[in-house]
Order: sequence, then C-alpha cells, then structure tokens
Amino acid sequence: MKSIGIDLGTANTLVYVKGRGIVLREPSVVAVEAKTQKVVAVGSEAKLMLGKTPGSIVAMRPLKNGVIAEFDITASMLRHYFKKVSGNTLLSRPKVIICIPYGVTEVERRAVEDVTLEAGAQSVALVEEPIAAAIGSGLRVEDARGSMIVDIGGGTTEVAVMSLGGIVQPSSLRIAGDELDEAIVSYIKRKYNILIGETTAELLKKRIGSVHKMTDRGAMEIRGRNLLNGLPAIVTITSAEIREAMQDEVLHIVESIRNALENTPPELASDIYDTGIMLSGGGALLAGLDLLISRVTGIRTVIAKNPIDCVAVGIGRIIETTGDASAYVNYRTR
Repeated sequence: MKSIGIDLGTANTLVYVKGRGIVLREPSVVAVEAKTQKVVAVGSEAKLMLGKTPGSIVAMRPLKNGVIAEFDITASMLRHYFKKVSGNTLLSRPKVIICIPYGVTEVERRAVEDVTLEAGAQSVALVEEPIAAAIGSGLRVEDARGSMIVDIGGGTTEVAVMSLGGIVQPSSLRIAGDELDEAIVSYIKRKYNILIGETTAELLKKRIGSVHKMTDRGAMEIRGRNLLNGLPAIVTITSAEIREAMQDEVLHIVESIRNALENTPPELASDIYDTGIMLSGGGALLAGLDLLISRVTGIRTVIAKNPIDCVAVGIGRIIETTGDASAYVNYRTR
C-alpha cells in the first residue's frame, strides 16, 4: 500500500510517492464538456486550452486561493493523478497526506478530506502548508530556535514564524501568483487598451517580472486584442512596467511579512535576525523579491533550493521519516 504526499496548489499539483520522491508535477487545470461535465483533459494538456476553448468545452482551475472551488472537478483531477502515479490501477488505495493553507475554515478542511477520499484514497491526513514548506526548504523546525518561512504559491502567501515544531506567529494572505497575473492584465488593459489572457500575463511575470530596479530583465513583445477596434495588436512591455503593475500586490506581501515580524516574541525575532527569512513557492522566483524583503525588513532573505518543490519535499520527508502519513500530528500548529 502506497503512502503518497500531495501539494494541492491553486496553480500546480505535485505528488510525492514514498521511496520514489516527486513523481508528478502538473498544472491544477481541468478541461470539461460544458453540458455533461465530462473530463476532456487534465494538467498540462488542459492548461494549453485556457482561453482557447470553444463554447462546448470549459478549461478551469478547480481551486481558488488555495481552497477547493469545484468539488467534483477537483476529485476528477486527483483521481486522474492517482491513476497516473500508480500505473493506471487503483487496486491499492493510497494513504495520503495533503497540505492545506494555514487558517482555512473547518468547512474548507473537510472539503479537502472529502475530495481526497472521493478520488480514491484509503485515508487522508492534513498538514499545514507553512510547516511542509519549512521542512522541505531545510529549516530545522523542531529546534528551540526561531525560523521564518514565506511560501508564495498561486493562490496564497503563507508567512510563519516557527519554533519547537509549531507555528508561533502565522499569517495567510490570499494574494499570490494569480493576483499578480490579474494585476498585469489590468495594467496593460488600462495603459494600452489591449486585452491579454492570464496565460500571457503569467509568461510576462516569469520572463521579465521584477520587483527591484537592480533586477530589470529587459522587455518582451506580446500579442493581445485591441479593445478600441477589436483587432489583434502587438505591444512591447518592459520589466519596469511589470514592476509597476505588480507594485500594490507585492507591497501587501511584504507588509504581511513585516507585520508578522513585529508580532513575533523578541527572543524568536532575534533568532530570525541571525538565521534569516526563507522564501519558497513559485513566487520566490520573482526577480528581486529577496532583495526587496531584505531592504524593507533589514533581515537577510534567501531563496530555497528548488522553491517550487518545497511543500511536496516537506510532506515527503514526513512520510519517509515516520512511515505513516498520519504522524504529521508531530508538526501540529499551536
């Protein structure tokens, strides 16, 4: 019987299988027939359809802000991934440990449990995302020493100060990668009267996105639809423009980090000043973010090795070291 860990993210889903490591990295996107809700495509194949489907097919992300928005479609997506990692057989129903954002409601927690069981799991245990991210990034969360993780995903930014295996000062912000993409769409619409899709906005963010002048990354030509005449249009966008577009959302994230530090007990704050702030999640790859956080907080900020994998790796380490997914309670928050 397999023990597997799932980083069920708004943007991407990663699956860790005991003894094998991370075996699946796929976008959290599903394409379904509009009338029957029959699944047409899942993951990378479905993501290519975003913004391009005919009226009979709908491509969507079934999670929003880190929580389940479409129960049945999320279950179908997980069922597909279970089959993919188990060689198209569900004869051995897996024990699953799955992450959730910090501070979700009891209803949202129950929805994650129910959807995982519905997808074919034998049992499900939950671990909060900051804990998994911290373990996966190499922080020694069990020590009597303060450490800080900032995990920026697609739907949520998780900020946590930890000590002795628990979260002492938590903050969960529903501003992350998706909101940055939306800000870029709005900025280009407002400035150029050109409408682009979220896929193009995400590409702009990844290729030339920057939040600090020292990390400018040139310019990029994009195509969209001119809102004045309805015709296709081409415009060149600079790194400085993307920085301006994302400014408000980035400042919200930085402010949540500063607030967490201000509310941290003095002894732990002193430890963090020594150990630094660890960045994980896809948002950690935003050029200059570490420099900006360091400048605002005065604390050394480092990016985790393979930041996108941190949550899945952290869940994996819990599975590998305990032999039982349910033992995640050793890391229960206070």
